[in-house]
Amino acid sequence: MTLFHPPARLLAFAAAALILSGCGFHLRSKISLPDDLGPVRVTSSTRYSPLADMVATGLRASGAVIADESQKQVATLRIVSERWGDRPISIDQFGRSQEYSLRFAAIFVLQRADGSELVPQQVVELSRDYVSQPSNVTGTSTEREILADELRREMAESILRRVDGVVRAGPPVQPASDTDSPEPETP
Repeated sequence: MTLFHPPARLLAFAAAALILSGCGFHLRSKISLPDDLGPVRVTSSTRYSPLADMVATGLRASGAVIADESQKQVATLRIVSERWGDRPISIDQFGRSQEYSLRFAAIFVLQRADGSELVPQQVVELSRDYVSQPSNVTGTSTEREILADELRREMAESILRRVDGVVRAGPPVQPASDTDSPEPETP
């Protein structure tokens, strides 16, 4: 016995599509990169950075060619800095921290092969709150590790979205030169 008949199933899919589109949900498209960008190398100031690996994987999934070490003149997405921090946000009556805010900040820049900046240096900051029970230290450290992995994934996605936003916006509009505008008169 089936739960839904074919017409009811079709109606359910149509309703789900309308509800999802009504709330603003849409599938992510690949990020935009200039055609003349060429291969991209992802580097980090942190040796063996999982964030750099995730960004490279995201670029590859979007159709970018990831440069290998032998290539010299390539575009570079450089992760200048990665910083982690825990900050207590609530304490109990004994002065022990009960809740923390886990913070992750990264600074990055995307440069063309000629050294010019395609995406200027930017800072991205993310945070997540978690409860820490002094009686369950093991559970708290496991929760923190899960949140750190989640923040790394979100940071990689955020960096790629920022690159996409700058590329889609196009080159900045140059202001008119001073020789084109008349001098203001002084009374």
